[in-house]
Amino acid sequence: MVMIQTLDTTVNADPSEFNMDFMLRQPVADYIRYYQARLESIQYSGDSYPYWLPYFGPGIVSGFLGGPVKPSAEQVTVWFESDKPVPYDDLRLHYDAGNPWWRRTLEVTAAALDNWGKNVVIGHTDMGGVMDILASFRTTGQLLYDLYDCPGEVTRCCRDITQAWLSYYDEAYKIAKATGRGTSFWAPMLCKGRGYMLQCDFSAMISPEMFEKFALDDLTKLCNNLDHAFYHLDGPGAVRHLDMLLAIKSLKGIQWVPGSGCPGHSNWLPLLKRIRDGGKLCQIYVSPGNALLIAKEIGSKGFTFYIVPEEPYTDAGLNEYFDVLANPMPFLHELIP
Repeated sequence: MVMIQTLDTTVNADPSEFNMDFMLRQPVADYIRYYQARLESIQYSGDSYPYWLPYFGPGIVSGFLGGPVKPSAEQVTVWFESDKPVPYDDLRLHYDAGNPWWRRTLEVTAAALDNWGKNVVIGHTDMGGVMDILASFRTTGQLLYDLYDCPGEVTRCCRDITQAWLSYYDEAYKIAKATGRGTSFWAPMLCKGRGYMLQCDFSAMISPEMFEKFALDDLTKLCNNLDHAFYHLDGPGAVRHLDMLLAIKSLKGIQWVPGSGCPGHSNWLPLLKRIRDGGKLCQIYVSPGNALLIAKEIGSKGFTFYIVPEEPYTDAGLNEYFDVLANPMPFLHELIP
Protein backbone atom coordinates (compact mmCIF):
# COMPACT_ATOMS: atom_id res chain seq x y z
CA MET A 1 0.00 0.00 0.00
CA VAL A 2 1.10 3.56 -0.73
CA MET A 3 -0.55 6.39 1.16
CA ILE A 4 -0.04 10.10 0.56
CA GLN A 5 -2.09 13.05 1.70
CA THR A 6 -1.51 16.77 1.99
CA LEU A 7 -2.23 16.99 5.73
CA ASP A 8 -2.55 14.68 8.71
CA THR A 9 -4.87 15.97 11.43
CA THR A 10 -2.71 14.34 14.13
CA VAL A 11 0.84 14.72 12.78
CA ASN A 12 0.08 18.26 11.56
CA ALA A 13 -1.92 19.29 14.61
CA ASP A 14 -2.29 23.02 15.25
CA PRO A 15 -0.95 24.48 18.53
CA SER A 16 -4.40 25.93 19.24
CA GLU A 17 -5.67 22.38 19.79
CA PHE A 18 -3.45 21.87 22.85
CA ASN A 19 -5.26 23.62 25.66
CA MET A 20 -7.87 22.53 28.18
CA ASP A 21 -10.61 24.74 26.79
CA PHE A 22 -10.43 23.19 23.32
CA MET A 23 -9.72 19.62 24.39
CA LEU A 24 -12.16 19.26 27.26
CA ARG A 25 -14.65 22.15 27.20
CA GLN A 26 -15.15 23.20 23.57
CA PRO A 27 -18.81 22.61 22.60
CA VAL A 28 -18.98 19.33 20.74
CA ALA A 29 -20.59 20.86 17.64
CA ASP A 30 -17.78 23.43 17.37
CA TYR A 31 -15.17 20.75 18.03
CA ILE A 32 -16.46 18.56 15.19
CA ARG A 33 -16.89 21.58 12.88
CA TYR A 34 -13.23 22.49 13.42
CA TYR A 35 -12.01 19.05 12.37
CA GLN A 36 -14.45 18.85 9.48
CA ALA A 37 -12.86 21.96 7.99
CA ARG A 38 -9.43 20.36 8.33
CA LEU A 39 -10.60 17.09 6.78
CA GLU A 40 -12.15 18.94 3.85
CA SER A 41 -8.81 20.65 3.15
CA ILE A 42 -6.93 17.36 2.67
CA GLN A 43 -6.20 15.81 -0.72
CA TYR A 44 -6.05 12.01 -0.52
CA SER A 45 -4.04 10.01 -3.04
CA GLY A 46 -2.97 6.41 -3.56
CA ASP A 47 -4.42 4.15 -0.85
CA SER A 48 -5.06 6.95 1.66
CA TYR A 49 -8.55 7.61 2.95
CA PRO A 50 -10.36 10.14 5.19
CA TYR A 51 -9.86 9.19 8.81
CA TRP A 52 -10.04 10.97 12.13
CA LEU A 53 -9.49 10.11 15.76
CA PRO A 54 -10.14 11.99 19.00
CA TYR A 55 -6.62 13.03 19.94
CA PHE A 56 -5.83 14.05 23.51
CA GLY A 57 -2.14 13.24 23.49
CA PRO A 58 0.05 10.13 23.14
CA GLY A 59 -1.19 7.90 25.94
CA ILE A 60 -4.49 9.33 27.17
CA VAL A 61 -5.37 6.12 29.07
CA SER A 62 -3.15 7.62 31.77
CA GLY A 63 -5.65 10.47 31.94
CA PHE A 64 -8.57 8.01 31.92
CA LEU A 65 -7.04 6.41 35.02
CA GLY A 66 -6.78 9.71 36.87
CA GLY A 67 -3.28 10.81 35.92
CA PRO A 68 -2.35 14.41 35.07
CA VAL A 69 -3.04 15.66 31.54
CA LYS A 70 -0.75 18.57 30.61
CA PRO A 71 -1.30 20.01 27.11
CA SER A 72 1.49 22.16 25.70
CA ALA A 73 0.69 24.48 22.78
CA GLU A 74 4.36 25.48 22.59
CA GLN A 75 5.50 21.87 22.09
CA VAL A 76 2.31 20.78 20.27
CA THR A 77 1.83 17.73 22.46
CA VAL A 78 0.40 16.52 25.76
CA TRP A 79 2.49 15.38 28.72
CA PHE A 80 1.21 12.90 31.27
CA GLU A 81 4.03 12.35 33.77
CA SER A 82 3.35 13.13 37.44
CA ASP A 83 5.53 15.69 39.16
CA LYS A 84 6.60 13.04 41.67
CA PRO A 85 6.04 9.28 41.96
CA VAL A 86 2.55 8.28 43.07
CA PRO A 87 2.87 5.67 45.86
CA TYR A 88 1.78 2.19 44.79
CA ASP A 89 -0.72 2.08 47.66
CA ASP A 90 -2.48 5.09 46.11
CA LEU A 91 -2.72 3.68 42.58
CA ARG A 92 -6.18 2.51 41.50
CA LEU A 93 -5.61 1.58 37.90
CA HIS A 94 -9.05 0.30 36.94
CA TYR A 95 -11.65 1.23 34.34
CA ASP A 96 -13.46 4.42 35.37
CA ALA A 97 -16.60 5.03 33.34
CA GLY A 98 -17.05 8.49 34.85
CA ASN A 99 -13.61 9.92 34.13
CA PRO A 100 -14.04 13.30 32.34
CA TRP A 101 -11.41 12.57 29.70
CA TRP A 102 -13.03 9.23 28.94
CA ARG A 103 -16.48 10.78 28.78
CA ARG A 104 -15.14 13.44 26.42
CA THR A 105 -13.59 10.76 24.19
CA LEU A 106 -16.90 8.91 23.92
CA GLU A 107 -18.79 12.15 23.39
CA VAL A 108 -16.73 13.45 20.47
CA THR A 109 -16.34 9.99 18.92
CA ALA A 110 -20.11 9.52 18.88
CA ALA A 111 -20.58 13.04 17.49
CA ALA A 112 -18.07 12.34 14.71
CA LEU A 113 -20.01 9.23 13.75
CA ASP A 114 -23.30 11.13 13.76
CA ASN A 115 -21.89 13.91 11.57
CA TRP A 116 -19.72 11.98 9.12
CA GLY A 117 -21.26 8.52 9.06
CA LYS A 118 -19.48 6.25 6.60
CA ASN A 119 -17.68 9.10 4.86
CA VAL A 120 -14.85 9.10 7.42
CA VAL A 121 -13.15 6.21 9.20
CA ILE A 122 -13.41 6.91 12.94
CA GLY A 123 -10.25 5.82 14.74
CA HIS A 124 -9.36 4.95 18.31
CA THR A 125 -7.72 7.60 20.42
CA ASP A 126 -3.98 7.31 21.16
CA MET A 127 -4.21 5.03 24.19
CA GLY A 128 -0.54 4.49 25.00
CA GLY A 129 1.53 1.51 26.09
CA VAL A 130 1.08 -0.32 29.39
CA MET A 131 4.52 0.39 30.87
CA ASP A 132 4.48 3.93 29.46
CA ILE A 133 1.20 4.53 31.30
CA LEU A 134 2.63 3.20 34.55
CA ALA A 135 5.69 5.43 34.05
CA SER A 136 3.37 8.45 33.86
CA PHE A 137 2.32 7.73 37.46
CA ARG A 138 5.61 6.54 38.92
CA THR A 139 7.79 8.77 36.67
CA THR A 140 10.14 7.18 34.18
CA GLY A 141 13.21 7.35 36.38
CA GLN A 142 11.50 5.85 39.41
CA LEU A 143 9.94 3.03 37.39
CA LEU A 144 13.41 1.97 36.28
CA TYR A 145 14.38 1.60 39.93
CA ASP A 146 11.07 -0.17 40.66
CA LEU A 147 11.96 -2.99 38.28
CA TYR A 148 14.63 -3.97 40.80
CA ASP A 149 13.19 -2.69 44.08
CA CYS A 150 9.53 -3.75 43.84
CA PRO A 151 9.01 -5.98 40.78
CA GLY A 152 5.81 -7.46 42.20
CA GLU A 153 4.13 -4.05 42.32
CA VAL A 154 5.19 -3.33 38.75
CA THR A 155 3.72 -6.62 37.56
CA ARG A 156 0.47 -6.08 39.46
CA CYS A 157 -0.01 -2.57 38.10
CA CYS A 158 0.82 -3.59 34.55
CA ARG A 159 -1.82 -6.29 34.72
CA ASP A 160 -4.38 -3.81 36.06
CA ILE A 161 -3.54 -1.33 33.30
CA THR A 162 -3.80 -4.05 30.65
CA GLN A 163 -7.29 -4.96 31.81
CA ALA A 164 -8.36 -1.32 31.95
CA TRP A 165 -6.85 -0.70 28.50
CA LEU A 166 -8.94 -3.52 27.05
CA SER A 167 -12.10 -2.22 28.72
CA TYR A 168 -11.58 1.24 27.24
CA TYR A 169 -10.81 -0.25 23.84
CA ASP A 170 -13.92 -2.43 23.89
CA GLU A 171 -16.22 0.50 24.66
CA ALA A 172 -14.67 2.76 22.01
CA TYR A 173 -14.81 -0.05 19.45
CA LYS A 174 -18.58 -0.29 19.83
CA ILE A 175 -18.81 3.23 18.41
CA ALA A 176 -16.01 3.04 15.84
CA LYS A 177 -17.22 -0.19 14.22
CA ALA A 178 -20.62 1.36 13.52
CA THR A 179 -19.21 3.13 10.44
CA GLY A 180 -18.90 -0.24 8.75
CA ARG A 181 -15.63 0.98 7.22
CA GLY A 182 -13.29 -0.88 9.56
CA THR A 183 -11.20 0.55 12.37
CA SER A 184 -8.19 2.81 12.46
CA PHE A 185 -5.95 4.35 15.12
CA TRP A 186 -3.17 6.91 15.48
CA ALA A 187 -1.13 5.28 12.71
CA PRO A 188 -2.76 5.62 9.27
CA MET A 189 -3.95 2.05 8.79
CA LEU A 190 -7.36 0.51 8.14
CA CYS A 191 -8.32 -2.82 9.70
CA LYS A 192 -11.31 -5.06 9.30
CA GLY A 193 -12.27 -5.83 12.87
CA ARG A 194 -10.33 -4.92 15.99
CA GLY A 195 -6.98 -3.32 15.23
CA TYR A 196 -4.47 -1.17 17.06
CA MET A 197 -0.86 0.00 17.03
CA LEU A 198 0.52 -1.19 20.37
CA GLN A 199 3.68 0.19 21.91
CA CYS A 200 6.15 0.20 24.78
CA ASP A 201 8.48 3.16 24.37
CA PHE A 202 9.79 2.44 27.87
CA SER A 203 11.38 -0.69 26.40
CA ALA A 204 14.20 1.36 24.85
CA MET A 205 15.63 1.76 28.36
CA ILE A 206 15.52 -1.86 29.51
CA SER A 207 17.21 -5.14 28.66
CA PRO A 208 15.58 -8.02 26.78
CA GLU A 209 15.40 -9.89 30.10
CA MET A 210 13.46 -7.03 31.69
CA PHE A 211 11.23 -6.73 28.63
CA GLU A 212 10.40 -10.41 28.79
CA LYS A 213 9.71 -10.23 32.52
CA PHE A 214 7.61 -7.07 32.67
CA ALA A 215 6.23 -6.27 29.22
CA LEU A 216 5.91 -9.36 27.06
CA ASP A 217 2.99 -11.12 28.77
CA ASP A 218 0.76 -8.04 28.82
CA LEU A 219 1.69 -7.17 25.25
CA THR A 220 0.83 -10.71 24.15
CA LYS A 221 -2.52 -10.49 25.94
CA LEU A 222 -3.35 -7.29 24.08
CA CYS A 223 -2.34 -8.90 20.76
CA ASN A 224 -4.52 -11.90 21.50
CA ASN A 225 -7.51 -9.62 22.06
CA LEU A 226 -7.15 -7.90 18.70
CA ASP A 227 -7.78 -9.11 15.17
CA HIS A 228 -5.00 -6.98 13.72
CA ALA A 229 -2.32 -6.07 16.26
CA PHE A 230 0.63 -3.96 15.14
CA TYR A 231 3.56 -2.80 17.26
CA HIS A 232 5.30 0.59 17.22
CA LEU A 233 9.04 -0.14 17.27
CA ASP A 234 10.63 3.21 18.06
CA GLY A 235 14.34 3.77 17.66
CA PRO A 236 17.54 1.71 17.83
CA GLY A 237 17.19 1.12 21.57
CA ALA A 238 14.03 -0.91 21.01
CA VAL A 239 15.47 -3.18 18.31
CA ARG A 240 17.00 -5.51 20.91
CA HIS A 241 13.47 -6.82 21.61
CA LEU A 242 12.60 -7.61 17.99
CA ASP A 243 13.07 -11.38 18.20
CA MET A 244 10.52 -11.63 21.02
CA LEU A 245 8.09 -9.47 19.07
CA LEU A 246 8.46 -11.61 15.95
CA ALA A 247 7.65 -14.67 18.07
CA ILE A 248 4.20 -13.34 19.09
CA LYS A 249 1.91 -15.26 16.76
CA SER A 250 -1.04 -12.88 17.13
CA LEU A 251 1.09 -9.83 16.26
CA LYS A 252 0.39 -9.10 12.59
CA GLY A 253 2.91 -6.36 11.88
CA ILE A 254 5.48 -3.85 13.05
CA GLN A 255 5.80 -0.14 12.46
CA TRP A 256 9.45 0.89 12.36
CA VAL A 257 10.35 4.48 13.30
CA PRO A 258 14.11 5.16 13.26
CA GLY A 259 13.79 7.89 15.88
CA SER A 260 14.84 11.50 16.11
CA GLY A 261 18.37 12.16 14.92
CA CYS A 262 18.81 8.66 13.45
CA PRO A 263 19.47 7.81 9.79
CA GLY A 264 16.49 7.37 7.49
CA HIS A 265 14.95 4.16 6.23
CA SER A 266 17.54 3.62 3.50
CA ASN A 267 19.99 2.82 6.30
CA TRP A 268 17.71 0.20 7.86
CA LEU A 269 17.15 -2.20 4.97
CA PRO A 270 18.48 -5.25 6.91
CA LEU A 271 16.09 -4.49 9.76
CA LEU A 272 13.11 -4.09 7.44
CA LYS A 273 14.01 -7.36 5.72
CA ARG A 274 14.28 -9.03 9.13
CA ILE A 275 10.76 -7.90 9.96
CA ARG A 276 9.35 -9.19 6.69
CA ASP A 277 11.35 -12.44 6.82
CA GLY A 278 9.97 -12.91 10.34
CA GLY A 279 6.49 -13.13 8.86
CA LYS A 280 5.26 -9.71 9.92
CA LEU A 281 3.81 -6.89 7.85
CA CYS A 282 5.59 -3.54 8.08
CA GLN A 283 4.32 0.05 8.15
CA ILE A 284 6.69 3.01 7.78
CA TYR A 285 6.64 6.76 7.23
CA VAL A 286 8.98 7.26 4.30
CA SER A 287 10.04 9.66 1.55
CA PRO A 288 9.19 8.79 -2.07
CA GLY A 289 12.82 8.00 -2.84
CA ASN A 290 13.27 5.66 0.11
CA ALA A 291 9.97 3.94 -0.66
CA LEU A 292 11.22 3.16 -4.15
CA LEU A 293 14.59 2.02 -2.80
CA ILE A 294 12.93 -0.37 -0.34
CA ALA A 295 10.66 -1.70 -3.08
CA LYS A 296 13.66 -2.45 -5.28
CA GLU A 297 15.91 -3.96 -2.61
CA ILE A 298 13.34 -5.89 -0.53
CA GLY A 299 10.11 -5.77 -2.49
CA SER A 300 6.96 -3.85 -1.68
CA LYS A 301 4.81 -6.81 -0.67
CA GLY A 302 3.75 -6.62 2.96
CA PHE A 303 4.64 -2.92 3.33
CA THR A 304 2.43 0.07 3.93
CA PHE A 305 4.33 3.16 2.83
CA TYR A 306 2.99 6.40 4.28
CA ILE A 307 4.68 8.94 2.04
CA VAL A 308 6.04 12.07 3.74
CA PRO A 309 8.22 14.80 2.21
CA GLU A 310 11.80 15.56 3.24
CA GLU A 311 10.66 19.16 3.82
CA PRO A 312 7.24 20.72 4.48
CA TYR A 313 4.90 20.45 1.53
CA THR A 314 4.80 23.18 -1.10
CA ASP A 315 2.50 23.21 -4.12
CA ALA A 316 5.40 22.53 -6.47
CA GLY A 317 6.89 19.86 -4.23
CA LEU A 318 3.56 18.13 -3.77
CA ASN A 319 3.02 17.95 -7.51
CA GLU A 320 6.50 16.45 -7.86
CA TYR A 321 5.68 13.70 -5.34
CA PHE A 322 2.46 12.88 -7.17
CA ASP A 323 4.37 12.73 -10.46
CA VAL A 324 6.91 10.33 -8.97
CA LEU A 325 4.19 8.03 -7.68
CA ALA A 326 2.35 8.09 -10.99
CA ASN A 327 5.50 7.45 -13.05
CA PRO A 328 8.25 6.08 -10.78
CA MET A 329 10.61 4.47 -13.28
CA PRO A 330 12.59 7.58 -14.40
CA PHE A 331 13.10 8.54 -10.78
CA LEU A 332 14.09 4.99 -9.87
CA HIS A 333 16.70 4.83 -12.64
CA GLU A 334 18.12 8.15 -11.47
CA LEU A 335 18.16 7.02 -7.84
CA ILE A 336 19.69 3.58 -8.40
CA PRO A 337 22.10 3.20 -11.32
